[in-house]
Parts: sequence; structure tokens; C-alpha cells
Amino acid sequence: MAADASLLAPAIVAAALVIRTALSEIKRPGSAREQWAFASDRRAVAAGATAAAAVVLLGWHQAGPAAAAWALLIGALTAHLLHRDRDRS
Repeated sequence: MAADASLLAPAIVAAALVIRTALSEIKRPGSAREQWAFASDRRAVAAGATAAAAVVLLGWHQAGPAAAAWALLIGALTAHLLHRDRDRS
């Protein structure tokens, strides 16, 4: 039961991020491509995959399959932040 409840939080956060992207795309066409550019940055994707793997390895025992949902969210956010940091330098 706890694993089912813990799936709700990453699903809500992921939905909010998708809605945010859609609204910004409506306001300014082409902004979604900028926001999701981290998906083509190899360094950012590698860092995100590493963070996701760590979450799955460390959290599977406690959260079970919900750890995979958290891992996807954490991996995507890590990749996004790393890509943004690279753009600023």
C-alpha cells in the first residue's frame, strides 16, 4: 500500500512539468524544444542515468517499484539542471 501511495507524488510532479512546458509553448512557440534540450546532451543524460540508477539501487528495498518512478523523475531533473548549468558557463 505504501508503494502505491508513493507513486502519486512523482506522477503529480511529472504532470506539472509537462503542463508547464505546454503552457510556455503556447505563449512562446519553440520554448519546449529549449526546455527539453537536455535530452540530447550526452553529459546531462549520463549524469541523469547515474542518479536514476543510484535511486533504484538504494530505494528498491524500501519503495519497491515506486523507486523506478522516483528514479525517472530524479534522473530527468538532474539532467535538466546539469544542462542548464552548462549553458550558463
